[in-house]
Amino acid sequence: MTTIYNFSAGPAVLPKEVLQQAASEMLDWHGSGMSVMEMSHRGPEFMSILAQAQADLRELLNVPENYKILFLQGGGLGENAIVPLNLVGRKVQPATIDFIHTGSWSGKSIKEAKKYANVNVAASSESTSFNGVPDTSTWNLTKDAAYVHLCTNETIDGVEYHFIPDVAQQTDGSPLVADMSSHILSRVIDVSKYGVIFGGAQKNIGPAGLTLVIVREDLLGLALPICPSAFDWKIIADNDSMYNTPPTYSIYIAGLVFQWLKRQGGVAAMEQKNIAKANLLYDYLDSTDFYVTCVAKEFRSRMNVPFYLKDESLNVAFLAAAKERGLLQLKGHKSVGGMRASIYNAMPIEGVQALVEFMRDFAGANGK
Repeated sequence: MTTIYNFSAGPAVLPKEVLQQAASEMLDWHGSGMSVMEMSHRGPEFMSILAQAQADLRELLNVPENYKILFLQGGGLGENAIVPLNLVGRKVQPATIDFIHTGSWSGKSIKEAKKYANVNVAASSESTSFNGVPDTSTWNLTKDAAYVHLCTNETIDGVEYHFIPDVAQQTDGSPLVADMSSHILSRVIDVSKYGVIFGGAQKNIGPAGLTLVIVREDLLGLALPICPSAFDWKIIADNDSMYNTPPTYSIYIAGLVFQWLKRQGGVAAMEQKNIAKANLLYDYLDSTDFYVTCVAKEFRSRMNVPFYLKDESLNVAFLAAAKERGLLQLKGHKSVGGMRASIYNAMPIEGVQALVEFMRDFAGANGK
């Protein structure tokens, strides 16, 4: 039987152990007689699930005590509206938000933020087809920006920050806000360098429908009057993510993933595995001219690897042959075309090995 490897960018592959545990607990969670799907979100059973998930995430990311961890409904695109609604109030209106434009997702964030504030695109790599992060010496930051927004891993374009920019020297202390939807928990990060970290869960954490926000406490209570109460971080924090009915089952799965990560040795151990997987794929791409990858080496994403066939007339045949080999969801995003392999935490190195073997075989059979 062919082993299946799912390279979807999201919703994405989950650890097999997590799915098996969830299946075994589906009808009866820990002798409660209830599925997690059926529990009251205010009952002791779910409250224990929520508390454990929060504690495990704080441990995995070494989140300082002066940061709140919030679980919300929605996805990354929704958070792109919720972030300015909560932070623009730091400054007298009309406030300015600084953005570093490095691809499709930071572009979506810019578009959304324009509804609530002035937007300054402090730097952009659009002129080089989003092949990296602009040198920080070229960033034209606003001195009193409400905040500076980064997408630290561009899921579509395959660009990742491998450094934390120091914006304090160029501003009056504007907080750094990072959309980490597609690489959170894949690498060690210093949470204290950010004012806010947010992301959708459906890449490295769990099912679609859950978002995470890690916010420094001094940035709470600044929401604009038009911000819905269910998305006001201060209200959510004061109610321990229970002000509105939370996405209970997604939080439960996320909690199982956090426990799985701890069994793998934590985030530092997972980062080494991710480096090995990414190097395996990029080394092959660099060794052949049958495939092309356009992102500058120093900004290549470990999670999302976009590439193109030099002869794009072979795209359909490539995807069909990959599917026959059990390699799924390799088609690139419609906005950029080509191919994309998303190799999140739950993708074993065997999956990347199988992909490289297939790509080598396909190139050999179709080389010109």
